[in-house]
Amino acid sequence: MTDLSFEEAQRELEGIVERLERGDAGVDELTKLWERGEELYRICASKLEVVQGKIEELRRLEERPG
Repeated sequence: MTDLSFEEAQRELEGIVERLERGDAGVDELTKLWERGEELYRICASKLEVVQGKIEELRRLEERPG
């Protein structure tokens, strides 16, 4: 499942949030939606962390003298 792009995971997560906010799902479905949302959140956070690391590395390289 981590082969989703950030954008794909974000879109699916947004859909789940909308669904949860509507409140039209039963308890079992709410639980499944919540669990999937947590998984998608972790995917997005992980991908953002990788990008942040790359940006910081590039910034350090650019700040190097010479």
